[in-house]
Amino acid sequence: MQKDRPIGVFDSGIGGLTVVKALKEILPYEDIVYLGDTARLPYGTKSKEIITKFAFQDARFLLSRNVKLIIIACHTASSVALYELSRDLDVPVIGVIEPGARAAVSLTKNNRIGVIGTPATIQAGEYEKAIRKYKKNVEIIAKSTPLFVPLVEEGWVEHRITEMVIKEYLQPLKEDRIDTLLLGCTHYPLLKKPLQKFFGDKTILVDPGYQTALEAKNLLFKEKLIREEKRISLHRFYLTDLSPNFKKIGESFLGEPMGDVIRASLQEE
Repeated sequence: MQKDRPIGVFDSGIGGLTVVKALKEILPYEDIVYLGDTARLPYGTKSKEIITKFAFQDARFLLSRNVKLIIIACHTASSVALYELSRDLDVPVIGVIEPGARAAVSLTKNNRIGVIGTPATIQAGEYEKAIRKYKKNVEIIAKSTPLFVPLVEEGWVEHRITEMVIKEYLQPLKEDRIDTLLLGCTHYPLLKKPLQKFFGDKTILVDPGYQTALEAKNLLFKEKLIREEKRISLHRFYLTDLSPNFKKIGESFLGEPMGDVIRASLQEE
């Protein structure tokens, strides 16, 4: 496999651009191809069979772009389809759940970890399973925070309403004295500032997307596939549906202009 092939990233929407942002920081010379399946989101409300089918279609689209690594930026698809994709594809596949869980376990001092995410992610309990794989004697307090996604997409990151919602959702976790909070949704890194303000400096926020980018770097280095020469990297963005405000939201996730965005139609099986 050649080093000059790009990294592929897919998500059910555009929240996975926070993973791309982390990749750009940690692997600045790598080309990236991003696919957001915005026409069929959310994945979390669908059956495991359908989610797996969609994940394979997303992955095949990226493989047709000759990627050397696939990152599943979607928490739902990571929990449902990672094993099958890793088994059946000819390139390495990384999900966002395991790297985030490992980081939370390594960082907690009092063994009280909070996990926040969408209702589907929290109900699935995949983060709890992953955390307990690495550490048994840990207390996990999981809370679904469904209003965080629309607040982020509305751009109300540093708004008093957002601060009120954070307090309403997360006061119990604060009272439980968690020292580590796992941000179990790709939208949530944009809320780091108000979340850190609410919990204080003694609580560490874990961004699974950033941890996934670190794992990608380690894997590429191990497989001798990392691009080390200084160069201007190329980033290509595909979405299966272009909503009126996708660019504004996407650029808030990415932290910079997206450039051209291409509409993609995925092949049905």
